[in-house]
Amino acid sequence: MAVTSLNPGYAGPVRDKVENFHGAQLVYVHWEGHLNFCAAITLPLPADTPFGALTAEILPSLYQADPDWASVDLSAARWMLDGQDWTPDAARSIGEQGVGHKSLIRFWTAPAGNA
Repeated sequence: MAVTSLNPGYAGPVRDKVENFHGAQLVYVHWEGHLNFCAAITLPLPADTPFGALTAEILPSLYQADPDWASVDLSAARWMLDGQDWTPDAARSIGEQGVGHKSLIRFWTAPAGNA
């Protein structure tokens, strides 16, 4: 059943435009299959953020609370970008690889030794 939360013809201001994030874009990241993180995390990231920085610095700072994180091998993870299988390049920026404003990056991991 469809739900309309706004009145038809609503034309209010759009507050989540990329122009409102001071050079960053909103990127949603979700570690699939881990109930400690049941939904994507929203990150304001510049398009020139290297994917390697995302995996080496940003994701560990967010997900280290999960007891499985210590044994995760992100180089063996399965990745999707906006619903499509994706093989990211750690040396290239997220913007160069098609990550845009409000993109969704999903990844699946297996603890080391359980692939």
